[in-house]
Amino acid sequence: MNERLRGALLNRDVSVADLAKKCGVDLKTAGRWITTGRTPHAKHRTVAAQLLNLSPDYLWPAVKDKDPYLRPGALPAEILGTYPDRASVPRDMWLHLLNSARHSIDILVFSGTFLAQTNPKIVEMLLKRASAGVAIRLCFGDPSGSAVALRDEEEGLSGTLSAKIRASLSYFPKVSMAPNCDIRLHNVNLYASIFRYDDQALINPHVWGRPASANPLLHVRRVDDDDMYTKYTSSFDEIWDRSMSWHPHQAGGTA
Repeated sequence: MNERLRGALLNRDVSVADLAKKCGVDLKTAGRWITTGRTPHAKHRTVAAQLLNLSPDYLWPAVKDKDPYLRPGALPAEILGTYPDRASVPRDMWLHLLNSARHSIDILVFSGTFLAQTNPKIVEMLLKRASAGVAIRLCFGDPSGSAVALRDEEEGLSGTLSAKIRASLSYFPKVSMAPNCDIRLHNVNLYASIFRYDDQALINPHVWGRPASANPLLHVRRVDDDDMYTKYTSSFDEIWDRSMSWHPHQAGGTA
């Protein structure tokens, strides 16, 4: 089975029938590309890649020949998808990435209130992954820190960002006390929110004066030691190392 093609269709909410129609083939042919791993003709590979906003070499990495139909500027293999804003990312993708993580889940945000608001079962899901041996690291902004005050001023939030962070932290006391889980507070000027699930990550760059939900988002994967995934996740590790532990009795604030 071509899991990459299957996953791309799921993430983009594109049906096999949609794929077949776009490529000009019958439904059974498009189905075989997924279920048997059969490789389409070059022109069909390119049309499918354009439809899914991916590169043909990501969807069919075994193809070694130079694709004469490859469109200029196709997304590099490390980029799995792009979204005009975080709100455009399908909810099913967030759930799929969280549930499929086998080694680590890392989240770096200021408040991250959307995490629990859009997924009321996130605590139970995180605890389930932790019980399966997945390392969970959640890093929120320090409500009393200078970085949160600056971000609040930039977005014109009138001092409400600290309250949003404390509200977000109120969902996660059980996570902070569970094995394989850790929650910390940072005091750095974030340039991007980072959501890492094993070898994939959702990168949400920050734009001055705009909430993170309204800013673009990149879905990337690890391909080598100098790719986008590595650069962003390395910054997560550096911020994590200089952050302070949080425990429920603190109700936010510097540890």
